[in-house]
Amino acid sequence: MSYQDFIPPDIAELYEIYNYKSAAEILATGSPEEFDDLINGLRSFRITLDDIRKPGGNESDIPKKISTIFREKGWMETRIKGDLEITKVTSAPRRTRFDEEADENEVESESETLDKIEELKHKEGHVEKITRANFLDGHKVDYVKKRVAFDLEWNSKDQTFDRDLYAFRAFYECDLIDAAVLMTRSESLNPVFEKLGPELDKDGKPKLTKNGKEKLLKAKYGASTTWIGKLIYRIVAGRNGGCPILVLGITPKLISDLERLR
Repeated sequence: MSYQDFIPPDIAELYEIYNYKSAAEILATGSPEEFDDLINGLRSFRITLDDIRKPGGNESDIPKKISTIFREKGWMETRIKGDLEITKVTSAPRRTRFDEEADENEVESESETLDKIEELKHKEGHVEKITRANFLDGHKVDYVKKRVAFDLEWNSKDQTFDRDLYAFRAFYECDLIDAAVLMTRSESLNPVFEKLGPELDKDGKPKLTKNGKEKLLKAKYGASTTWIGKLIYRIVAGRNGGCPILVLGITPKLISDLERLR
């Protein structure tokens, strides 16, 4: 099975999609309510050429449109933090040759390991309690509902993807989510940026360089910002840990007034 078995054809037509660690399958079968929210939200989401030209980066109208779609469905900004408590048991029990030979063929279960720790506590073992304060701190996801996380990166510095992936990883390893969804720009938007000409200021006027020349919009959406090419290699490198991730690339097909460029 592939993600095409779970993602409706109209959604696959609108977005560039990558499915890591069977995220689409996990979302569709394990969190059907949240998956329906996602699909319906993706189906209604549209942007305009003016949205693209307006200043603001990740604070522009585009992220606000995502918030409008998901907040009313109960997707909330969520932050986690926590301490790590460690039990360290040190001992030097007497061992025989038969013990060592038996250990070579023995694979301990987690419960057996815990039993041995408790046994050593009552013998001559030294038990030390160690707390790593704030072992988890500052991990935040913009949209979380039950066991699904979602985030959008429209136009931030590309290092923001590291923050997102490590946050997904932390939520997943703490058994708070089963999968995550990350939306960003598809490379297919670049020709649109080129055709749109100068970047606009808040008053709708072209921004100028120090030399008085118009700043081109395509420079604003440069290679070192958040787009799909800066995300994929980070996931391939495993920065998300074991967390399944569904990647969605925003394509020109989501621009409702694209015909204005023609």
